[in-house]
Amino acid sequence: MDLTQGSQELKINRAKKNMLWFGIISLTMSFAGLTSAYVVSKERPDWVASFEIPPAFYISLVFIIVSSITVHFALRAIKKEKSARGMVLLITTFVLGLLFVIFQFVGFAEIIREGYNFTGPTSSITTSFIYLVVLLHVAHVFAGLITLLIVIYNHYKQKYKNGKTLGVELAATFWHFIDIVWIYLFLFLYFVK
Repeated sequence: MDLTQGSQELKINRAKKNMLWFGIISLTMSFAGLTSAYVVSKERPDWVASFEIPPAFYISLVFIIVSSITVHFALRAIKKEKSARGMVLLITTFVLGLLFVIFQFVGFAEIIREGYNFTGPTSSITTSFIYLVVLLHVAHVFAGLITLLIVIYNHYKQKYKNGKTLGVELAATFWHFIDIVWIYLFLFLYFVK
């Protein structure tokens, strides 16, 4: 396939998609590195093997999975030029993303109530790792929420017409990525103790 062929718009769209995939691969490597460090650190004598995932993280898992479904259907609706449905689904995705973030912090509060602090003399390497990995993911969810706000605004301004849906496609791809990362992290924290 000759990537120099096609219109200027096609080349720009392809470049934007490739940049997103480059970023996703880089972020995947970062999370893989952090979880690898977690595995290596389990051998430390001060590791807390009895740590349990807080109930709020289970709830946030549901929110992020459902939000991935709603963003998928938002993209489909926008591609079919069903503007109102697309807007409702985009806003629903945004609200579910906010609920995900809120329940992440509720989960942190639950962890602290159990006596596991993240820093200071009463902290452990276990909770410090969990705090770091989860907060890093939450930072990416915030980036996804900002992206969704931009897409909602552009959709309101009717910029996604006549097959020009690249912005929504990129946002949906990134949102699916942060969904997959949370599922991975959740399962990792659940099974690797």
